[in-house]
Amino acid sequence: MTAAELDADAAGQPLPCAPGEAEVTEVRYNVLDDAAALRWLAKEGVAALLFTSWGDGGMITMRGSAGTGLASVNLSAEPYGRIVRVLEKHIPVTLELEMQNTFYDDQHVFNVIAEIPGADPKLKEEVVMLGAHLDSWTFGTGATDDGAGVAMTMEAMRILKALNLQPRRTIRIALWTGEEQGALGSNAYVQRHLRDWVRHHDGELSTTKAEYDSFSVYFNLDGGTGKIRGVHQAGNVAVGPIFDAWMGPFKDLGMKTVTLSDIGGGDNHAFSPVGLPSFGFIQDPIEYTRTAHTSADVFERLQPEDLQFNAAVVASFAWQAAQRNEKLPRSPRLSQ
Repeated sequence: MTAAELDADAAGQPLPCAPGEAEVTEVRYNVLDDAAALRWLAKEGVAALLFTSWGDGGMITMRGSAGTGLASVNLSAEPYGRIVRVLEKHIPVTLELEMQNTFYDDQHVFNVIAEIPGADPKLKEEVVMLGAHLDSWTFGTGATDDGAGVAMTMEAMRILKALNLQPRRTIRIALWTGEEQGALGSNAYVQRHLRDWVRHHDGELSTTKAEYDSFSVYFNLDGGTGKIRGVHQAGNVAVGPIFDAWMGPFKDLGMKTVTLSDIGGGDNHAFSPVGLPSFGFIQDPIEYTRTAHTSADVFERLQPEDLQFNAAVVASFAWQAAQRNEKLPRSPRLSQ
């Protein structure tokens, strides 16, 4: 990320476009969103729907299911284009498709939780939490999304253990399941241990669990392999000066931006809606938008030097949060 992009992010402004560039949003018709069209295609005897994948270099990108009994197949751009060109010459194309799917009635899946217990008699029950998600789409091996986050989280804990540090608060990591299906693992954890929302006809009521008041902060890692350049405050004004001070050792290495903006959806949004401090890091995008959810989401796309730097940052932030005299401040607008 350039200095101009980081400054714009810190100021809460849209990222600047390069000279001559304009921001364009393109909306295309998608047959998968047209239930009537899908019914008509099935009635006409269509066996499968073929789609071209965005991207190049043989990548295959995730696409949703039609949900009508029609097979939905995503092809990389190159073979798809060849089929189109042959058909345009009025030459018949024959395709053979074999699909094998398994459906499971037992949908029980699990989070992986580990921790370094707190050593302070007064603060050891309070929790600083780090998290990333284990699940990924099957096109690649999920290295960018989110094997990188899992590796950084585990390495941060290894660093703390290797230094034989005894944190005042408990430092806990969670490797979540089901993030790609709607942050299922992290939401289940929050509902079971921290706070649950119940909808009634006359409004929403919250049930606060025993561990809610002792929870300090959650840091989420789901930004791929890029170097950490700063941290998102997610609207929590009070944490700005705290994070700026924690970045001190890393500013000369390129991490110096704090922004009020949020990182977006994911496991961190299991925590913030129930009033708990939850933050993500600003990372260089590298190839995130190109490789995530594609067949190129593999180990070779990761940047080891960036991951090592990031693990040191995460370990430092976890340690600083665990050592403070007070828990990190909660946003008043969220914690009511």
